Amino acid sequence: MTEGLFPRERAEPAPGAVHVPGWLPLGRQRELVAACREFGRGPLAYRHTVLPGGGVMSVRSLCLGRTWVPYRYLDSVVVELPEWLVALGRAAVAEAYGSDGGFAPDTALVNFYGDGARMGMHQDKEERSGAPVVSLSLGDRCVFRLGNSEGRGRPWTDVELASGDLFVFGRESRWVYHGVPRVFPGTADPSLGLTGRLNITLRETGRP
Repeated sequence: MTEGLFPRERAEPAPGAVHVPGWLPLGRQRELVAACREFGRGPLAYRHTVLPGGGVMSVRSLCLGRTWVPYRYLDSVVVELPEWLVALGRAAVAEAYGSDGGFAPDTALVNFYGDGARMGMHQDKEERSGAPVVSLSLGDRCVFRLGNSEGRGRPWTDVELASGDLFVFGRESRWVYHGVPRVFPGTADPSLGLTGRLNITLRETGRP
């Protein structure tokens, strides 16, 4: 078994898509897990999103900043997007591309993957801005599937994301379909105190 013997290296699995393994140190990961717990104790709770066709997403989510509902953004803001999270998003884009490019996220979707949860292939296309999407992983490892902009089928590339990993997709990859077909239970560092997977996704809606 070679897992852990060799460092995972930064990669660009598709043009404009950048994977930075272990970008968040363990202490910062713990802080983010604690913050995500605190978010769920406020006026919002983690809920299974009901889709317009009646389907129910297996992940549980809450939204910070501009409120997202399938498949649009509302003008309302229930919980403000913290400035420290905005700054983290800018630092993430700068890490990926060498500059933050003026990235100004105004919404964050926090998804919790419990037992058996996954995310089907979809596009992040409700935004008016073509700014990149920032994804931060906490907890259990998962398979992140990066597809193409034409449809949900092949070709796609599977990337394993672990706790602390940064994934940014923008530029040529901004409008590709993507999803999480599998989470590996019990793979999180026990010191995180997290059972399951948390994903924080920062976006710039482009709305006034």
